[in-house]
Amino acid sequence: MSPSLRLAFAGLDCASPVWTASGTFGYGKEFAPYLDLARLGGIATKGISPRPRAGNPAPRICETASGMLNSIGLENVGVDGFARDKLPWLRRSGTNVIVNFFGETFDEYVACAAALDALDGVGALEMNVSCPNIKRGGVEFGVVPAVLKELTAACRRVVKRPLLVKLTPNTEDVVAIARAAMEGGADGLSIINTITGMAIDARRRKPRIATTYGGLSGPAIKPVALRMVHQVHCALPDAPISGIGGIASGEDVVEFLLAGATTVQVGTLSFAEPSAAARILDELLAFMVSEKIGDVRELIGALDK
Repeated sequence: MSPSLRLAFAGLDCASPVWTASGTFGYGKEFAPYLDLARLGGIATKGISPRPRAGNPAPRICETASGMLNSIGLENVGVDGFARDKLPWLRRSGTNVIVNFFGETFDEYVACAAALDALDGVGALEMNVSCPNIKRGGVEFGVVPAVLKELTAACRRVVKRPLLVKLTPNTEDVVAIARAAMEGGADGLSIINTITGMAIDARRRKPRIATTYGGLSGPAIKPVALRMVHQVHCALPDAPISGIGGIASGEDVVEFLLAGATTVQVGTLSFAEPSAAARILDELLAFMVSEKIGDVRELIGALDK
């Protein structure tokens, strides 16, 4: 008998612990030719804002050692475009649809959350709090616990579906941020978003992306992501965690589960290997067979200290 991969996460019934991460998998349809989406526990969509966004000027992506730097600028079709053009197909994808969303103000976050929550076919909402708060000097919403708690609570009041908060790693105390999100009413946490970084073209003496700084992702950030997942799990053992950061193999999934995650999100690798999530699932199953693990839930938080 094949090992069981099915599990529950923050109210979602997931076929497996492997999701795909926001911003790396389009709106799902783009990857349908490469893998069976129904095998995934969920798809986190591109971040959706109240109105369409064109994103940042090019160049806005570059390869780095063991990773990628991006400054896409949260380009997306907006709530209405998502509801009209993207969600009908996603409803038929066979997996959970986790809609990542954001705003530039409190009111925009709340309005966006309410509008998305009302759409049929949305399984959960994932709040991106790595956005600059334009009314507070450009500081990210997700770096001040009191602000994050207030924002989460405001969105919680208008959202009936599971509400996840995607945490920024650009903070001195990820546990304080995680606790604030849960106290504000979050059902779960996604840990982590990209780490702020920079790349320079030495011959041209210019930054490699137009905005100078961008978000670093890929295998280079995996140790940081594992550390933060583990710290939050140890401090908040009842908080469901979706681990993100450099996942490239079945054993990477196991490491995140042992650290305390319940699910994981495959991100940057999908750019280079569109079917990566399926391969990673196969490798996870092979690991479980070799280690005689009958149920993937046995691995969650089971790190031998």
